[in-house]
Amino acid sequence: MFSWGENTPNGFGSVKSNGLVKANTDGCVNFIHMKSPITHLSVGNKVLAFIRNNGKQVSVARMQEDNDGRRITGKLKSVECREKILALSCGDAHIILLSEEGRVFCLTQSSNVPRPVGNLNQVIQVACGDQHSIALTQDGNVFTWGQNSSGQLGLGKGEPSTLSPQPVKSLSGIPLAQITAGGDHSFALSLSGAVFSWGKNSTGQLGLGDTIDRPAPAPVDCLNLKKTITVSCGVEHTAILTKGGLVFTFGSGRHGQLGHNSLRNELRPRLVAELWGAKVTQIACGRNHTLAFVGSFKKIYSFGRGEQGQLGNGVKMDQSVPLPVQLPQGRIDDQQIEQTFAGGNHSFALCSSAQESGKGLNDSNLGKVTQTLDGDIINRWISDCDSTSWKKIQKEITKTFSSASCLNGSFLDKSRDKHYQTSLKHSGLDLSFARLAFQKLAQKDKVLAEVEDVVQRILLPSLSKDPIGVEGLRVYLIIPELLRVLLKQHRIDIIGAFVFAILRLNPDKFQVLEGLWSTLPDTPFRTLVKTFHYVSAEYLRMMAEEVCDVKETFEGTVKVMERLYEVNCNRRIKIAASNFHINRANQMLQNMLNTIVYYDYLDLPEAFFYSCHRQSCIFNTEAKCIVYQLELNYSFAIHGHLAFWIPTIHVSRETALEDAFQHLRQSGHDFTMPLKVKFQAENGVDEGGVSLEFFRLLGRELLKMEPKTLEVYESGLAWFTTDDGGITDEFYLLGLLCGKALFSQCVLNLCFPLALFKKLLGLTTTLDDLKELSPTEARGLQDVLDEDEEVVEAMDVVFMYKGQELIPNGEKVPLTMVNRKKYVDLYVDMKLNKSVQSQFADFEKGFHKGFPIQAWRMFLPEELMTLLQGDDNYEWDKLRENAQYQGYRPTDDIIQNFWIVFMEFSEEQKKKFLTFLTGTDRLPRGRSLSKLQMQITCLGSTEADEYYPKAQTCSVTLCLPNYSSIDILREKLLHAITHCDAFGDF
Repeated sequence: MFSWGENTPNGFGSVKSNGLVKANTDGCVNFIHMKSPITHLSVGNKVLAFIRNNGKQVSVARMQEDNDGRRITGKLKSVECREKILALSCGDAHIILLSEEGRVFCLTQSSNVPRPVGNLNQVIQVACGDQHSIALTQDGNVFTWGQNSSGQLGLGKGEPSTLSPQPVKSLSGIPLAQITAGGDHSFALSLSGAVFSWGKNSTGQLGLGDTIDRPAPAPVDCLNLKKTITVSCGVEHTAILTKGGLVFTFGSGRHGQLGHNSLRNELRPRLVAELWGAKVTQIACGRNHTLAFVGSFKKIYSFGRGEQGQLGNGVKMDQSVPLPVQLPQGRIDDQQIEQTFAGGNHSFALCSSAQESGKGLNDSNLGKVTQTLDGDIINRWISDCDSTSWKKIQKEITKTFSSASCLNGSFLDKSRDKHYQTSLKHSGLDLSFARLAFQKLAQKDKVLAEVEDVVQRILLPSLSKDPIGVEGLRVYLIIPELLRVLLKQHRIDIIGAFVFAILRLNPDKFQVLEGLWSTLPDTPFRTLVKTFHYVSAEYLRMMAEEVCDVKETFEGTVKVMERLYEVNCNRRIKIAASNFHINRANQMLQNMLNTIVYYDYLDLPEAFFYSCHRQSCIFNTEAKCIVYQLELNYSFAIHGHLAFWIPTIHVSRETALEDAFQHLRQSGHDFTMPLKVKFQAENGVDEGGVSLEFFRLLGRELLKMEPKTLEVYESGLAWFTTDDGGITDEFYLLGLLCGKALFSQCVLNLCFPLALFKKLLGLTTTLDDLKELSPTEARGLQDVLDEDEEVVEAMDVVFMYKGQELIPNGEKVPLTMVNRKKYVDLYVDMKLNKSVQSQFADFEKGFHKGFPIQAWRMFLPEELMTLLQGDDNYEWDKLRENAQYQGYRPTDDIIQNFWIVFMEFSEEQKKKFLTFLTGTDRLPRGRSLSKLQMQITCLGSTEADEYYPKAQTCSVTLCLPNYSSIDILREKLLHAITHCDAFGDF
């Protein structure tokens, strides 16, 4: 062993005969031939301790003051331990011992008799600060005890000091690789290199960028992705080592212990530049000095306080840059340095001969970490589960699957160290490993059932609602892979506990989880969606069959499905929306609509009503239409309205728009009811057809109205005019009519872009929306994004839009590669939002008034657009299947000829026929051709060939003369549908 530092005696009384080789220069390094091998040691301010004889012996030496007030090191004293000691740690004056059985013992300043610390067991690491101690258990729990004057116990604000170990709950779920402590501060390091600090921060020793103490663990975010593998603490400074051999230090630099050629404090981790490229393999912090070992060079570098010779450079003075320790050259050549230690004002390096390298030494920090699950463990469980080992296996399963830390540390993606890249967008997991592991577990139902029980009964209820880091959320990605194999056996009871664990998460943590969902590979994301879809459908079946009361759980699964759907909308590669639809809901809702059982509707879970006020993912468009109709019927029922009370407006065909505006301006109109229409001088009764015709006429008139409210773009789509001079309430009335059309389930022949419906639903408009409305304008903006720097700068564009500044002083801000994305976003926002802000606000107000039932909010923008503008999904064969006849039989020649001619029509001609028959070529959603019942009646006349067909749009009736030949039928029908305005009738 090499030793150097404060008052180093002759080998602490533990040398072989003639086994101490003293340094020639006072303060340099001694080489000690030990009587028995040392496997671990630790040094505090007033005490040092060794583990000898492979843990069978512990020796302690305490610092004392002589008559002149000088500190001297007392003689080594043996400590009698009943258990083999694997590791120890020294505080200012106390010592914590860790036994092979995982128990913890304490030696106080006044006694060298080991005393048990609480009921701690299965401990794998211990660490001491000056007046506090930390223990890490095998299942990933951290316990602290001692002084808490600066929050060094990490128990939270206002918690007192304590002599009994207390769990650090905020670290629950984090798979830890190391715990360590300094004077009054503490650190924890995760398996994926995340660093957490707490306690005193007077000099920045927590690395958080300030000098504010922390009473609970806080993530040291600036160390993310640096692949930290070791943390070491001094009394007021900290050093960290990365896998790449880089050293970062922070905290007090008063003695140069940070190694930055400065005595300045550092509030954030700073790279020790002098060690760059040296590939450091070990670090150790003393009270005010630091050691860095470079294994490839067999060199130890030191820096910091040196007045006690703890730097090993022969000069007792402080040193602010790393310089080599002067190891005895004659000894270092035939020795292998295994571990370096620093503490108090001492430094040590444990060695072995080349033949014994690596034997007998134990580094508890790097050796034992939070237990994790792997393939070997699972194989043993499966192969031995039917033997006498089952009880032991049950205990292991409980220990593993009751601990979020254990699961969160399992299945790490270690290919190219990807788990060190854990971030808000990367979980650090390889979920394919998890899938294979749980598939293996499923080979033995006995093992799988035990796992299921532990997860449901212990793990899920215990999950924290506020995990401290991303690693604490991994369990929410791992559990679905277990559920996948359980659901194959139709075991769904566990789902409820998992759902409630997710919904318990604090909103900010749920948002982080959504970020992880958004970056999942396709297979695990589909697994996640399928899991909740399957269970939601099962719960719905149970409710329909009244098997049991699962409303609350169903509501929970639907809420999770909604969040997954929102995530899917923002994923780079999306899965089809149909993966979220619960088709069972269609039949359930349709039965209610058919039977008009409103109390059944009211008895539905809250999730159904919740869905009516947002874009529900569990309903397809058909189901949403049924819900809308149920809401409409229910609204009528609770308001006591009857159909014959619905107000009717009287309009002239020639002045339909003007008449409608005049009627809607009247304060007495009942907006809670659909619109019924009566054309002057016409006898038609509005059973839906008259309203369809009315809104078809309005669609044309709105584009011609003065003052102009809408402009038609090159795309053929209409948008609000920016010149609103002379307009009073026309935008409001336009919105009112659109709302009324939707409320009455009618088509308004007015083509708006998708952007309008996104705005109504509160969604953000994008460049893609502008591409739909104004392709040429959008193409220019796309060029701004796509062109290289030379072209962009040559465009000579500033932040202006048609004379308006996009930003303050926009006329003086040129377009560059740096700000071009901002320019495009501001341009699109100005075009689709700000330039028509007041126009849209009036339109939106009117729309809400005209469509008072909130059920429309559950539709997607595309669905809402289809509801207003009609469906163009034509199933022409359904028109014939559903046709009815009056005065004719399906086998008559005239009917056979009609269908032959119809099927010969082009798509455009068929749409003209649909307009001729119904008043529009786009059908309201829910009134597809599969549900449209066309009636063909005989238009009686002795000279049938002289007449044209007629249509009664209100009753969807075709009046067809009995033509003498198919050619005459073809000619007359084509003429009628081409000039359909002259042949429509009511």
